[in-house]
Order: sequence, then C-alpha cells, then structure tokens
Amino acid sequence: MNQNVFWILLSAMIVNNFTLMMFLGLCPFMGVSSRVGTAVRMGLANIFVLTITAICAWFLHNFVLPYAPYLRLISFIVVIASMVQITEMAIKKLSPALFRQLGIFLPLITTNCAILGMALWQTTKYDYTLIQGLFYAVGAGLGLTLALVLMASIRENTELSDVPSLAKGTALTLIIAASLSLAFMGFSGLGSAS
Repeated sequence: MNQNVFWILLSAMIVNNFTLMMFLGLCPFMGVSSRVGTAVRMGLANIFVLTITAICAWFLHNFVLPYAPYLRLISFIVVIASMVQITEMAIKKLSPALFRQLGIFLPLITTNCAILGMALWQTTKYDYTLIQGLFYAVGAGLGLTLALVLMASIRENTELSDVPSLAKGTALTLIIAASLSLAFMGFSGLGSAS
C-alpha cells in the first residue's frame, strides 16, 4: 500500500502533471507565475483546495452519488466553489498582502479545471480509495506548484536577460511554457509496460 500511494503521488506530480502534461490549470500558470513567492503561495492554496476537494469527492462518490449519479458534476462544482470561498476568506484574514497579490486568480481557482479534473478522475477513472485519493490530490497540487515555481523562476531570470523586443511579454511566456511542457513530455513513458 505504501509503495502504491508513493507512485500515485509521483505520477500525479511529474509523470501526469496536470499543467504541463494535460494542460489543465493554465489560468494560474500563466497569470500568477511572474514571481516565485506568489507562485509558491498560489500552489499552496491549490494544494489545500485539491486536498479538501478529494475528501469531499470521495464521500460524495461513495455515499451520495450512487443514489443520484446525475448530480456528479454539479455536486463537485459546488464543493470546489465552497472550498475556494473558505480559502479566499482565510487568506484575506491571515495575509491581506497575499490576497492583493493573488488578486483575481484566487477566485479563479473555482474554475480551475485541474481541480474538477482531479475530482472526476479520482472517483471515476481510477476509483481510488480515500487514502489513494488524498495522495493523488497532494501529488496533483505539488505538480501544479512545481509548474508554477519553474515558470516563475524562469520568468524572473528573463527579466534580467537581454531578450529581443520581438520575444518579450506574452510571446516569451508562451515559449517558456512550451519548453517546460516539452521537457515534462519526456516523463510520459515512465511506469508503462514495455
């Protein structure tokens, strides 16, 4: 069991990275990745929301949705929106500066397709137990945080570099994102049978 959950965590974090392999969660990836500190905090907020969503999705899947399967999508969206609201209120109360830095991207966690994808895949595609689902959620959150931090660190370094004016701004950001995604595509064969 311990080895199994380790591989679930590693797979969600690196091999099947939601942002760099499946292109989910691109809104915070492009919007909040200009500073490493902000990227780490956004990643932590996502990990928290993913973890709580994983718990709620498992309980819904096992105790409510067998009786009303047509409520799957709407119930997951309600859970995600509620968790984001709680997270937003906590950050606003505990760290107003961080709340201002994250700006519109904090409420946009609600529409982050990575969180909805995690809830759906955890319960339907993989049918994980509660513990496996928690490791999957933490791995997905760590993968999103890794992608955010890598992107932010590269963007911070390019600010100090002599970049041609043609490639500055959005063009350079997209080139960096594509290069990171290409690098992570190299992990796509790990764990598959030969």
